[in-house]
Amino acid sequence: MTRNEDQVAGLLLAAGGGRRLGGRPKALLEHRGRPLVEHAVGVLRAAGLTRVHVVLGARADAVRERAELTGCVIVENPEWEEGMGSSLRAGLDSLAGTDARAALVSLVDQPGIGAEAVARVLAGFTDPDSLVSAAYDGVRGHPVLFGAAHWAGIAESATGDRGARAYLKAHADAVALVECGDAAEPYDIDTEADLVHLEQGRPL
Repeated sequence: MTRNEDQVAGLLLAAGGGRRLGGRPKALLEHRGRPLVEHAVGVLRAAGLTRVHVVLGARADAVRERAELTGCVIVENPEWEEGMGSSLRAGLDSLAGTDARAALVSLVDQPGIGAEAVARVLAGFTDPDSLVSAAYDGVRGHPVLFGAAHWAGIAESATGDRGARAYLKAHADAVALVECGDAAEPYDIDTEADLVHLEQGRPL
């Protein structure tokens, strides 16, 4: 059996400017004493992903300066203001020249999703045709694994803030859902009210 982590690259989307957070980039929000982007990279690594590509946008220089991202491939998305779709395209494009056979995509603003959920989705990879998604009480969520055979189609349909939603809807029959409701909480950090989910203090 092949080792999934050798064939799957982690792709972290962390370019958003936090418009509903008063213009504070989500990557720089503090969680357990460190920038949220650093925490999210740690989750991917803890799940067994050795290769991690991080898409930055808003205040990318400040993120590079403040977050410990050694060993990650940093992808800057100059079109980040167009929405998540542009970041997904930039991230998949950065993987095109590698030998990765799939990308496991996670979002920087979902700290309630930890290594257990990521590892479950990673375990669903079989080949470049794989489409695997975490589900919460049966409802599709993140993270999502896209086999390389799907990258071109996803990039073509990823516009605005929809990301891969349209592609996944069109290929719903091919998506393997992995229930993660018992292992993670899929909330987003989108507004000031959501900041209560961030934990202050030192890393555990």
